Amino acid sequence: MGDINRNSDVMELNGPPRFEYGQKVRARCTIRNDGTFPGRDIGDILVKKGDEGYVSSIGTFLQQFYIYGVDFVTHGYQVGMKSRELDPVEP
Repeated sequence: MGDINRNSDVMELNGPPRFEYGQKVRARCTIRNDGTFPGRDIGDILVKKGDEGYVSSIGTFLQQFYIYGVDFVTHGYQVGMKSRELDPVEP
């Protein structure tokens, strides 16, 4: 199968996570349901560019990327996002 590169991202797991638990972050882009968010149709907008939330969990995907569970308090739910989809919100 050779070199599988599913995204243009590099192997993030070689270093520490970019964000910390409880850190306030902002969405860099609009996020739509890819079918993994229960109770919503595929393609529904979950997060709009500029929405702010807090990192509530840190996991991994494909043994390659960190996935941040971001609690969007104003929406009342958590969405899993990659680091390239987030910016830190400075205090």
